[in-house]
Amino acid sequence: MESTGFNYEVLEFLVAFAFLLAFLIVLFLTVMTHFKPNISRSDSEKYYLDPCKAQLKKPFPSLNDAATIVLTIVVPAYNEENRLPLMLDDALLYLEKRQREEPLFTFEVIIVDDGSNDKTTKKALEYSEKYGTEKIRVLTLSKNRGKGGAVRMGMLSSRGKLLLFADADGATKFAGIEKLEAELSKINTEEHNMAVVCGSRAHLEKNSIAERSLFRTILMFGFHFLVWFLCVRGIRDTQCGFKLLTREAARLLFYNLHVERWAFDVDLLHIAQHFKIPVAEVAVNWQEVEGKLFFQY
Repeated sequence: MESTGFNYEVLEFLVAFAFLLAFLIVLFLTVMTHFKPNISRSDSEKYYLDPCKAQLKKPFPSLNDAATIVLTIVVPAYNEENRLPLMLDDALLYLEKRQREEPLFTFEVIIVDDGSNDKTTKKALEYSEKYGTEKIRVLTLSKNRGKGGAVRMGMLSSRGKLLLFADADGATKFAGIEKLEAELSKINTEEHNMAVVCGSRAHLEKNSIAERSLFRTILMFGFHFLVWFLCVRGIRDTQCGFKLLTREAARLLFYNLHVERWAFDVDLLHIAQHFKIPVAEVAVNWQEVEGKLFFQY
């Protein structure tokens, strides 16, 4: 009998904790949500520097312009001077090799320094100087907007027909983009040319549960349940920072994005499903990286 009573106590605790967690997440998202999408930018954020031409300032293009290259990669970075070079080395090794094998393949990487107080911009400009501004551009935000805000600013400054955003920590191996592109081609069948493919770590869930503390596991399942219950259905991993979009989809989504910080991906996918944009999920090669936050900035 005592064990039965104990089980009920645990169940009551978990239910109470779930309601508390739901309340806190809803409160947090309410505070973090802008009434209107924040697409304004300071004058300095409208330009990128060309380190090869005496720091000449050049204007960024607009997402509303027609695409002029195949792929844009947006990399939001906040105090990433140490991890960013590893991610860029992995990405550029793949991208340069692909360009040699596919002459029509063109790309750019936009590193968005989200108000860092370290040498993130300096490190990024070293790559821009090495590879040229046709391939590497650096957007330094005048103040911290949050990951979603940084991704939005990079997207609004892009030239690609396809747009990918990827975390600066390099947790996802960059060659995984080919799987996302293949899936995008499958689901992008409408005339409006809108589709989104999410990299996913859901296939790693069993291992991650075994390695996580009980508290983190409860938080994870609580968050996933709330996302499923309130807004996004059919996507098991909304938070993986490796997502591919068509240019047309990016226009609709990022001009309507209200959440700029943690869980902005949920808002992004909710908007996509609201407008019936095809969304798919593909497993990617992902590994935990030291220094990665449970709640991204």
